[in-house]
Amino acid sequence: MKTYDCIFLDRDGTLNSDSGYISSMDDFSFYNFTIPALKAMSKAGNRFCIVTNQSGVSRGLIKEQVLNEIHGFIKSEFDKHSIHLLDIYICIDHPEKATDRRKPGPGMFLEAEADHKLHLMDCLMIGDSMADMEAGEMLGMDTMLVLTGRGRETVDLLPDYEMPTYIVQDLEEGRKILCP
Repeated sequence: MKTYDCIFLDRDGTLNSDSGYISSMDDFSFYNFTIPALKAMSKAGNRFCIVTNQSGVSRGLIKEQVLNEIHGFIKSEFDKHSIHLLDIYICIDHPEKATDRRKPGPGMFLEAEADHKLHLMDCLMIGDSMADMEAGEMLGMDTMLVLTGRGRETVDLLPDYEMPTYIVQDLEEGRKILCP
């Protein structure tokens, strides 16, 4: 069984289906395997941070109030299922005016490291995009590419020298690797 200092989770395409810009609670729902997989990983001693680019806010496609409502729902579901969520880190930067907080930049991860006294090299990044894999790789983390969301497209774009530590169908398969 593998336990990490923290497991960083991408949101859209990793925890929930990604239909584009999720602009209302009606558009948000976890994959059916998300909560059971994370609950098992949490019981094994893992704790989580969600790191998510949400440029829809700066593009005017998502109201910040709705984004907060969605994240309030996520926090309540994690709490209800005893999943140890440290925090949700959000970057609303537009890609054309991105700061280092926007993945693959290290900003959100360094913030989490300082807030929760983490050792990033003892962490895992789980996501479905090239930006998720690049961020984890750059910070010395293990990486897990899920083939949900944009994962199938991403696997074809990965250079041989930057292969993720794990490539899995979804969070449930990832759970089976980490917590058999």
